[in-house]
Amino acid sequence: MALEKVISVDLIEVVENGSVQVRTKIAIMEDGKQISGTFHRHVVAPGDDYSGEDARVQAICKATHTAAVIAAYKAVSKGA
Repeated sequence: MALEKVISVDLIEVVENGSVQVRTKIAIMEDGKQISGTFHRHVVAPGDDYSGEDARVQAICKATHTAAVIAAYKAVSKGA
């Protein structure tokens, strides 16, 4: 019986304001079959440091977090 913990980014979504929502799946595997699993979500807002994110998340942030998107996000955030 071999147990293994597998962590993967399984869902990446970009929402209207430019935020990138990331879902991470943590699966506990026994002999190749998942016996348990949980999910964790977090958001990368425009202007946030995303250098520690998964490579796919970094690529999406790089493409979507343009100067205009960051400025618009900050303008709305200040008004809230």
